[in-house]
Amino acid sequence: MYYAYVACIKHVGADESWIMSLASGARTAPPIVSVIALCIGGMATAFTQTLVIPLQTELPRLLGTSASNSAWVVTVTLLAASVFMVVAGRLADLFGKQRVLMASAGALIVGSLVCALSSSLTPMLVGRALQGMSIGFIPVGISLIREITPPRMAPTALAAMSATLGVGGAIGLPLAAWIVDVGGWHTVFWVSTAVAAVVFVLAAVAIPHIHDGHEGRFDVLGALGLAVGLVVFLVGISKATAWGWGDARTLGAIAGGLAVLVLWVFVELRQDEPLVDLRATAKRPVLMTNIAALAVGFGMMAQSIVIPQLLQLPAATGYGLGQSLQATGLWMAPAGLMMLAFAPISSRLIRSTGPRITLVIGALVLAVGYSLGVVLMDAPWQLLIVMCVGSAGVGIGYAAMPTLILDATPPQDAAAAVGLNALTRSVGGSVAAALMGTVLASNTTAFEGIRLPGEGAFTLCFGIGAIAALAGAVIAAFLPRRRRSTTATVTAVPAAPATEADVVTAV
Repeated sequence: MYYAYVACIKHVGADESWIMSLASGARTAPPIVSVIALCIGGMATAFTQTLVIPLQTELPRLLGTSASNSAWVVTVTLLAASVFMVVAGRLADLFGKQRVLMASAGALIVGSLVCALSSSLTPMLVGRALQGMSIGFIPVGISLIREITPPRMAPTALAAMSATLGVGGAIGLPLAAWIVDVGGWHTVFWVSTAVAAVVFVLAAVAIPHIHDGHEGRFDVLGALGLAVGLVVFLVGISKATAWGWGDARTLGAIAGGLAVLVLWVFVELRQDEPLVDLRATAKRPVLMTNIAALAVGFGMMAQSIVIPQLLQLPAATGYGLGQSLQATGLWMAPAGLMMLAFAPISSRLIRSTGPRITLVIGALVLAVGYSLGVVLMDAPWQLLIVMCVGSAGVGIGYAAMPTLILDATPPQDAAAAVGLNALTRSVGGSVAAALMGTVLASNTTAFEGIRLPGEGAFTLCFGIGAIAALAGAVIAAFLPRRRRSTTATVTAVPAAPATEADVVTAV
């Protein structure tokens, strides 16, 4: 039986987790159905991250609060999402991924329902925090892909699932604006509730529970430490433009958050069952991939911050393009779809060149997109080209990252490791939002009695984005060469390995 098991692995080129899921009889739906369900869930949770953007200027009036208080409706979702990307991953490793996917969808249902019934700030913040918690669906879904798909399908499925964060956010902006125009501001949350309910059902019936939980305990202290450190740090970063980078509140929050995170690292290294296995993440493939993720995440968010403002500035400025919010969303939507369209292309690149080179290519394409932005700023269609090229690069890069992480991580830690990678992308995006906001706010020109970002500020932002993307390419180039294949070809397994661990390592 043992050598039959080894021969089976050789024949299909599968990894151990997929073979074991087949042997357990856990499959309840064809793999393609499960992947589609995961992608729908990923896009739905990502959609909630941008659905309030059309309401931002109206939120103080709608909620009866100040503009500074209403800004937390956006910020609290970012903070909750950042923490639960890692927490959800660890819970999935302990208790099974399907259970956590259903819990994430449940949090999205409750959060959306609370927001739909809210007309004041406090319940709205609670609902938006619950919506942010649901973003853990994406890294957990990514880590599940290899366990429920045959090897030939896995690279494309990973690429598609990785793209859902960008696709959902890009589609969410124009869709939410249209829903608000047609049905009012509460309607967008009722729609989110209905979509979340569909995701919950799909997670229950189309995604198998393959008993992939592992013995262990949840590190409550580690979760609290990570939450405090991340929240304080990200508050400082996200508020830097409003408070000023030299303000005591900004410096205190950033320094305090980093101090807590450093202390958290020391505590985690002494835990027998930490929230995140930091020693594993310090391995060169994982560490370098996460650093590259910072740069690529920076590049993705920089595009999302800069281009909408340029599209919406009055045409009378001489460089603004005078687009409405809904038109801006429509111009940006194809860029999100570009990430999904590049999933099969990314898959072929991973199979033919390996994930390391694929990540380098993705970062270089993103840099080309930003470089085009320096010279293509005169019409919406020009910015559409810039966004599509940049989004293609992001899609290629995002597809390669999970493969690199999963190749270097034990199966029992896969979800937490992918969650940490998603977190580093998110932190890169937060830094980009703060830096781009500062650049645009500090390089202004007078227009009809108000100060607006000058044309040179947008050129500078595109240049910074290109540099960040090139930095990501350089970092990715120093990743160690891949030693195993995720393709469906015959895998180099020893003819008669001495132990089962040898089989897992060889595969």
